[in-house]
Amino acid sequence: QVQLVESGGGLVQPGGSLRLSCAASGNTTSITAMSWSRRAPGELRESVAWISSGGTTNYLDAVKGRFTISRDIAKNTVYLQMNNVRPEDTAVYYCRAERGYEVYWGQGTQVTVSS
Repeated sequence: QVQLVESGGGLVQPGGSLRLSCAASGNTTSITAMSWSRRAPGELRESVAWISSGGTTNYLDAVKGRFTISRDIAKNTVYLQMNNVRPEDTAVYYCRAERGYEVYWGQGTQVTVSS
């Protein structure tokens, strides 16, 4: 079992920055990839950023150049640095971890971008 806890969400003005954290606990030694997804009200969930155990990253086109995903293996934590945020970034952000064929999700953290 792997448990994921997101933190760092909140209210931020357009153009501002936030840093989301996702701390993994439990059986974390075999996690091969982690990612962030988001769900806005009335919309489908969409994948935002991915990072593999080898350090390869990928991003949703809408956030590329503004968001950065990173991973601290020693701390069992993945981060999403969100710069120059826009109102359309408002959503609940979810952390996901993959361990073999198993997938685990966090409870989500709310990000609201408003002036």
